[in-house]
Amino acid sequence: MSLTPPLAGADKVTPHTLLAHKRAGNAFTALTAYDYPTARLADDAGIDLLLVGDSLAMAVLGHSDTLSVTVDEMIHHAKAVRRGTRRALLVVDMPFGSYHVSVENTLRNAIRIVKESGAEAIKLEGGAAQTANIRALTDAQIPVVAHIGLTPQSLHAMGGYRVQGRTRAAALQLADDALALEAAGAIAIVLEGIPRELATHITSLVTIPTIGIGAGPDTDGQILVVHDLLQLTFTSPAKFVRPFADAGTLIREALANYRDAVHARTFPADAESYHAPRLELDTEALAATR
Repeated sequence: MSLTPPLAGADKVTPHTLLAHKRAGNAFTALTAYDYPTARLADDAGIDLLLVGDSLAMAVLGHSDTLSVTVDEMIHHAKAVRRGTRRALLVVDMPFGSYHVSVENTLRNAIRIVKESGAEAIKLEGGAAQTANIRALTDAQIPVVAHIGLTPQSLHAMGGYRVQGRTRAAALQLADDALALEAAGAIAIVLEGIPRELATHITSLVTIPTIGIGAGPDTDGQILVVHDLLQLTFTSPAKFVRPFADAGTLIREALANYRDAVHARTFPADAESYHAPRLELDTEALAATR
């Protein structure tokens, strides 16, 4: 199956579209997606940016954190999302370990992700320490979305999923990181798990778009994990998550109804069965073959 070609014309979301939204003061939307049907639905709904996040590890594959997901797994799921995406900007996370060894190794992994998945940009975590990687990727014509604040791949170094930037020194460091990432060529910056006031300051400080998750309402765009938005998780939601539907309950009810209908032999009904009125089965002959 060939990859779905992007739409031509102004309707296709590009990094320039996000920048235009920032300059006009228009909020834009981003959402994670890990498969074809979710991508189709999100794209049809007008979501501007779809992220195949390394949250795949937790939301879809059942791991306890994001660290174990591989480049192969990211590409596998990103290819499915690409087939369902026509309008949205498609961004794919670089998983833990794929950009930590050397700039050359980072470039090799990013090129592979773009070539094999159809990604239009990649995302990586970290502040000013990632500027060399971002410059190299930008020079290779690969748009980069940066990610600072609460960075899940740094789970162990941070001592868990903790809000970042709560002290003056930490806030100043994140602001400096944002400026360094912009200067290195990042097209946007995800701000995760930081105080609203700091996110507002960083958003006004940089000229590229910011995308918030747990960073208050004043960033240029917002992103959520689709499973959180739909209540398809098995844990308590974070403070910043607002469920917009209860798909978990709906699915549980549907599965229970299916189970009960099969047990009661009310499914499939006659109307859901195929018929061949002229077919006559010789029951005596069939019995003789046993």
